[in-house]
Amino acid sequence: MDGQILLWIQEYLRTPWLTKIFTVITRLGDKGSFWILLAILFLLVPKLRKTGIHSLEAMAGSFLINNLFLKNVIARTRPYEAVEGLTRLIEKQSDFSFPSGHTATSFAMAVILYRELPKKYGVCFLVLAGLIALSRLYLGVHYPTDVLVGAISGTLIALAVEKVFLKKKEEKQGI
Repeated sequence: MDGQILLWIQEYLRTPWLTKIFTVITRLGDKGSFWILLAILFLLVPKLRKTGIHSLEAMAGSFLINNLFLKNVIARTRPYEAVEGLTRLIEKQSDFSFPSGHTATSFAMAVILYRELPKKYGVCFLVLAGLIALSRLYLGVHYPTDVLVGAISGTLIALAVEKVFLKKKEEKQGI
């Protein structure tokens, strides 16, 4: 079913102008560069320093769990190598497919930002994370289940980071 969804996207949704847009969007997730720069920016602003720290920790957790552990244990082949007729629209990826690291990192960061910033900003970051996830499908480099598990994993990692920090804060306050 995963492959059929990708072939449907290729057949009915791909257009030259959308390809340009999704290629730019997916680049924001490359090596987490956009998210890392954003977290560093938060570190420089005293009121946002805690958010910057939480963001970096969530991204680090996502990298360790998803990119270093799960991808290598599960070792799922990329869809463009397994689904007959599927064409990738960007360069060949150097790692395994499951789960989507772009998606997991994006959701880890976006969930932290949604929970710690004013909602009007947080929602924008969640939308961006969703667009990065969709770009991976559109460009033919991930299966839908890769993206779904990446989004769930990134969200759970962000919530875990937040819970650890709340516990530490309570311990400092003697609660």
